[in-house]
Amino acid sequence: MTIRKIELYAYSIDIEPFAIATGTMYFAQNMLVKIHTGEGLIGWGECSAFPMIAGETQASCLAVGKEMAALWIGKNALQIPERIQELHQFIARNYTAKSAFDMALYDVVSQHAHLPLYKFLNPQATLKPIETDLTIGIATVEQMAQKAVQFVQNGVTKIKVKVGKNAQHDVAAIAAIRKAIGYETRLQIDANQGWNFETAQATLQALEDYDIWFCEQPMPVHQNQYLPALQQSTSIPIMLDESVFTDTDLNLLLPPKGFSMVNIKFAKCGGFHNAVSIAALAAEHRLPCMMGGMLESRLAMTAFAHFAQSQANVIIYDMDTALLGHLQDPVLGGATYQGYHIQMPEGVGLGATVDAEFLNNCTCLTIA
Repeated sequence: MTIRKIELYAYSIDIEPFAIATGTMYFAQNMLVKIHTGEGLIGWGECSAFPMIAGETQASCLAVGKEMAALWIGKNALQIPERIQELHQFIARNYTAKSAFDMALYDVVSQHAHLPLYKFLNPQATLKPIETDLTIGIATVEQMAQKAVQFVQNGVTKIKVKVGKNAQHDVAAIAAIRKAIGYETRLQIDANQGWNFETAQATLQALEDYDIWFCEQPMPVHQNQYLPALQQSTSIPIMLDESVFTDTDLNLLLPPKGFSMVNIKFAKCGGFHNAVSIAALAAEHRLPCMMGGMLESRLAMTAFAHFAQSQANVIIYDMDTALLGHLQDPVLGGATYQGYHIQMPEGVGLGATVDAEFLNNCTCLTIA
């Protein structure tokens, strides 16, 4: 199964502005990877660059992607560990760009095996219900409360609220949201490293009366040493996101005295290959995982769904990436949203492609 050609696309998707503690995104700066094999199989992969989190941009993904593609030309696509190791030996980190190559590779290999990708990852896996949350970005208190009401009216049962920019505003926003929607809807918060230890401690204690399911990444990574003290000071469970890019990161924080959940994102860990290792390590320590994302289209969201289906301890789903104000949906096939429940595609491999007409308007690099 020889890799003959790799195409890289500047896969930009217009979105409504989306604000978190570290900044605002105005378009999804994604990269699409197409791996062509000599046997006629084509693998599709996508990554979404989020520079404030992973330190990569669309331009950097394309630049390093061109070099990584050259490493794989003429190589055997079925040798997954060897191909992934070549990327790691070539360049450190750059996990976002690597994740698109990893995704396309797994698409090829699972097609070759005549299996849906989730079955290729775990032959014993059976389909489970996946219901995503929906995220409210940082805005005025009134706007955030109004958005929560709109979500609930539309059938959302789990809401993720971005916080971390201003602690006083954060508490006011959560109080207003709870007043507006009541307590039947699950509410989780994500600070994106926005608070220091003292602020996180005071803010989480102030939020305890509002029935918060969990708080994601309350402090910067360089304050990981304060996680046990923070968790001991609040009844709100802590989930790690930016603190865990790889299984090595997770291993350094074990045993889990300061957290009880882990958010797995391909843009942080490099794709399926490393995500499986994180999930396995988390399972050993009875740490439930959330499947998360950046601003990917339904192509990558389909990959996330396959991964979530393959892992028993991935039980929380932040898979609203294609619902967060995307103004275009160029994906053909793939997983679909039935309300906020995700339906898996039929067929083998990833089961998703991108409309050729849309790609004709995207900048393309071809490596052969």
